[in-house]
Parts: sequence; C-alpha cells; structure tokens
Amino acid sequence: MSATVEGDRLDLFVAGIVYLDIIFTGLPELPAPGTEVWTHGMGSSPGGIANLAVAASRLGVRTGLSSPMSSDAYGEFCWQILSREENVDLSASRRFDDWHSPVTVSLAYERDRSMITHGHPAPATVDGLVGELPAARSAYVSLEREPVPWVRRAQRAGTLVFADAGWDATGSWSAEALSVLDHCHAFLPNAVEAMRYTHTGSPDAALRALAERVPVAVVTCGPAGALALDGRTGEEASVPGIPVEALDPTGAGDVFGAGFVTGTLAGWPSGTGSRSPTLWPRCRCSTSAARCPRPAGATSPTGGAPPGPAPPAATPKPR
Repeated sequence: MSATVEGDRLDLFVAGIVYLDIIFTGLPELPAPGTEVWTHGMGSSPGGIANLAVAASRLGVRTGLSSPMSSDAYGEFCWQILSREENVDLSASRRFDDWHSPVTVSLAYERDRSMITHGHPAPATVDGLVGELPAARSAYVSLEREPVPWVRRAQRAGTLVFADAGWDATGSWSAEALSVLDHCHAFLPNAVEAMRYTHTGSPDAALRALAERVPVAVVTCGPAGALALDGRTGEEASVPGIPVEALDPTGAGDVFGAGFVTGTLAGWPSGTGSRSPTLWPRCRCSTSAARCPRPAGATSPTGGAPPGPAPPAATPKPR
C-alpha cells in the first residue's frame, strides 16, 4: 500500500461513542461501602472510541471520527480536545442538543481498572450521521449485536477494516456478532473475549479458530503480550509483554489497536509491526495521558521524515 495521502483521503476512519472519561490513579484501595478514599492522581479526557482516534493521531495517522456528541459542557470539552488539541477530523460527527454526554469513571488499581458508566441510547448511528463514508485507507469498528452496514460499504470501497470486541453484558457471546468479520481484514479481541466468542479453552485455540474467519487474527493477552496469525500465509507471531509499573491501563487496548493499524498502513516488517503495538499500550499504562513515541527510525504512515523525540506529555485536564 502507498504510504502517502491522496488529497483528502483519511488514513483511518473510526466510528463509535465518545465518553467523557474521569480517571483516578494511585488508589491505595478501592472504597468500601460507606467510606471515602483519597487519591493523588486524576485526569479527564475524551474516552470510548476517542482513545483509539487520539492514539492513532498521535502516531501520525490522519484520523477521522464519526460520533454523535452532545452540545452539553462535557460534549463541548471532548469536541474541543479532539479537534483542536489532538487533530482528529470531526467532519463526520454531529452535535445533539437533547442528549446527555455518556460519562465513565475509571478507577485504576492493582495493574487493572474498574469502571462505572452512565449514558443514554445514542441519538444516531454512523449510518445516520454519514451519507457517503469519507474516503479512507482503513477503518476500525467494534462488534455490535446489530448489523453494521457501513462496514460492508467500506470494504467494497477498498478500505481495510479492523475490528475489536467489547464486553457482552448479556453473556450470550453469540457467534452471530462475528458476522461482521466477513468484511474485515483483521480482528483484535482480548483473550477473554476471544475464548468466549469461539468457545475455546485457551488464547491459542481461540486465535486459530478466529483465523478461519478473518485474514489476520490477533489476541491480546494483557501483561503476557499478544498472539497473531495470518490465515493467508500461515505466519505466526507471539510477542511477550514489556514489564512496566502500571499507572493507568485505561484505553491500553485501544492504543494497541492504533499501533497495529499504524504498522499495517506503513508496511513495517512483521518483527517491527508485531513488537511495537505491545510497546505503545505499555507506554500508555506507565504514564497518564502520555504521548507515546514511534519506534526509532520509523516513518509516519502518511510519509515524511523519521520522527524526532516524542512531544511532551499532554497535561490531564482538571475537572
């Protein structure tokens, strides 16, 4: 694939819901009923699908986002951060006056996180927001119980579609949700999601089952790293995780996805492409809203000179 941008063509188109994330770090313990816990770390930022869009944009990927967003104070905050500070193209997004922004509170504790979320049904889907999909080299989607018509249109237009999975709160883990993979280039669930959707007993078995449904299957295994299998060539990769002190794991999977898309678009050799996506989420986990550097000597998938030092960390916005 070419590593240049053609006119207004995006490198990556993502669609989904943007949440206001309020993240607490450095918790000495989780609060018990009737108690209060003070912590020394807190930040606010756009979350949900915005995690992946921001990570990709920071890696030099020209990214567009389609999402319904509220015109309330939380939505205005997210819109300004994404469009002005993170250089995410929001021309395919739309503001709504009669809808409350969804909000997630994330509690980072003992190398993991717990979340509390409040929200209402979205007032529009991506098909309702976008008449004709923007031209893009790649797109990213999360599995949904309902059909996602725009994915089929994107694939027919020559877009490489990447997919991940969300937690199935119904507990059904229906194989019907995997039907979208018929139009995808790669699927990147975590180990628990992969095993539940494939009804297998190990990440490796789940990987092999998924490789029968999608050209490139990837299973992330948390601190243990990631597994990947190219069903077209039989090429396999098993990349160990990189030990770091986990400060904030919120959005680590999204950062992995952004890294994987970046490596694919840039055509990096498999050794670099498989290693780097495990490094970037570790950078995200060991900092709070930090900008993660690209591998030394690598170029942006949009072309240009090798990057210099990583830009300074973004300052978490006070609530």
